Amino acid sequence: MRILGIDPGLRTLGWGVIESRSGRLSHVANGLCKSQAADPLALRLLSLSRQIADVIAEFAPDEAAIEQTFVNKDGVATLKLGQARGVALLTLAQGGLPVGEYAPNRVKKTVVGVGHAAKEQVLHMVRLQLPGCDPAGPDAADALAIAICHAYYGGTEGGMRLREVRA
Repeated sequence: MRILGIDPGLRTLGWGVIESRSGRLSHVANGLCKSQAADPLALRLLSLSRQIADVIAEFAPDEAAIEQTFVNKDGVATLKLGQARGVALLTLAQGGLPVGEYAPNRVKKTVVGVGHAAKEQVLHMVRLQLPGCDPAGPDAADALAIAICHAYYGGTEGGMRLREVRA
């Protein structure tokens, strides 16, 4: 099974694609979708949507996973993050992908073993679990971690996914 992980963000949205085959995980690709801060919000969201759609078209994932929004002290920043996340969810749905949603602490606990792990720890553990992987940045590493979390917890079966990648 091929899984697309998304770490939502308005300025930089991280993505990562992994394969889960017979209980083993492997890295396929990762990258960053960026929007221009000078552009109007609607154009930034459209740009992110198009970039995610391009990733879906190129890598043909079977399922997707996205991080849940956490609320911080800056309400405006939280709202912008929610808008970027909403566009990502819509684009994934338009791509026909079932989507799993995971809290940031659950992702970190799954990949690192600690729910409040630092970004450097997540990056290190992603590299260990996906040999040969060189994330394009912290957001791409987080997206790969989200995909790894989905490989373990996604769907109704629970546990590691054992299905073969669709032809």
